[in-house]
Amino acid sequence: MDQKKAESEGKTMSRRMFMGGAMAAAGTAFTLIPGKVLGGPGRQAPSDTVNVAGVGVGGMGGWNVMAAAQAGANITALCDVDEQHAAHLFAHYPKAAKYQDFREMLEKQKDIDAVIIATPDHSHATIAMAAIQSGKGVFVQKPMTRTVFEARRLTEAAREAKVATQMGNQGHSGDGVRMICEWIWDGAIGHVREVHAWTNRPVWPQQIYRPRESAPVPRTLNWDLWLGPAPYRPYHPSYLPASWRGWWDFGCGAMGDMGCHVLDPVFSALKLGAPTSVEACSPNIYVAWDLMTSTMDETPPASSIIRFQFPARGKMPAVLLTWFDGGMMPPRPEELEPGRQMGNGSSGVIFIGDKGKLMCGEYGDSPRLIPESRMREYKQPPARLPRIPGGSGGHEADWLRACKGGEPASSNFEYAGPMTETVLLGNIALRMGRKLYWDGATMKVTNEPEANRFIQTPYREGWTL
Repeated sequence: MDQKKAESEGKTMSRRMFMGGAMAAAGTAFTLIPGKVLGGPGRQAPSDTVNVAGVGVGGMGGWNVMAAAQAGANITALCDVDEQHAAHLFAHYPKAAKYQDFREMLEKQKDIDAVIIATPDHSHATIAMAAIQSGKGVFVQKPMTRTVFEARRLTEAAREAKVATQMGNQGHSGDGVRMICEWIWDGAIGHVREVHAWTNRPVWPQQIYRPRESAPVPRTLNWDLWLGPAPYRPYHPSYLPASWRGWWDFGCGAMGDMGCHVLDPVFSALKLGAPTSVEACSPNIYVAWDLMTSTMDETPPASSIIRFQFPARGKMPAVLLTWFDGGMMPPRPEELEPGRQMGNGSSGVIFIGDKGKLMCGEYGDSPRLIPESRMREYKQPPARLPRIPGGSGGHEADWLRACKGGEPASSNFEYAGPMTETVLLGNIALRMGRKLYWDGATMKVTNEPEANRFIQTPYREGWTL
């Protein structure tokens, strides 16, 4: 869910926030790894309360904090660079210490066990790394990071520190993707060699000029802290609170916003690792060439198509995964009944097997074989994958169990990191406009060296990972 929508939902937990499902460990879907290896430091008994701090709590982070509190966490500290934007959550937890600077919070607040991070994408990695190096469990909203290098480094750091981690793609703790995995592994649609995935994002401005006029910084906002590691630029209301996703310096566009939701069931069911190649195009380039060429280094295009090629995995064949956003859509399946919507109306996935097709919504929700007559005929296999208590609504609780030394959370960084790398690699292809060949082991584009400058971009002076 994007931040703007979260802010409009009011004080009642949003159902759409918790739709979908899947959990997996990287490369081998749904492999359970002992808690002593990845689940957390093991310093707490299962009955202990986890002291949680929230960073970036004015929007989506507020929902994550409230969900953690409902699951039994003690909210001990709250941090936001805009005191007014976060005022509603500050008031909801009057006993929690209040901060603007996460560094001050981590230095002064010694009772913190774990940290929820829901700032704009460009700040995820630096805050998460500071928390990991302090021995805290970490929950980071999707996408896990803004760059491929940051995702790789956080995955390695969390593994080394043995802290409990979770990415905020709530659907990964639900039942929907588990059903998709069970059906595909059961052979319901045969071997899958092609997948189509799409979203209606962006719902914020993209492919636009940088603001030229100046604007006064709101009194309650620390603009320098909001920028964090991003290059300095003057404040303008077109960047926040919710439009930052449309600027490369701060966000990751439609792919970054929804890729870790929509592609989650694909990665889980097909046991995907790193792609071997990725290419992208934007139809908008041809209708607005002058505008696109003058803004492409600043902001993503208004729509795009991105294709990932994945190699064979064990008995699973190679897969071509195609992503559509900004109004671009895959072909409507012939098997889909007239008048029936694709996916959940705004996003979805279609798995194309050599024996049939399977369709689901953006979080892996409502999976169905198509046509519906095929679904009625299909005898579903027994559940073979463990379910998370509370389903997708228990995503934060799942992480808290890991913080107490339990099994790794469903979307821990061992799974979320590699998936995030792939999502962000799609953005690099979009910025380059050329087919890229990828060596995941060395984290390099092999045929277009110029593309490697986007693997990690420089931080502003004073900021390090």
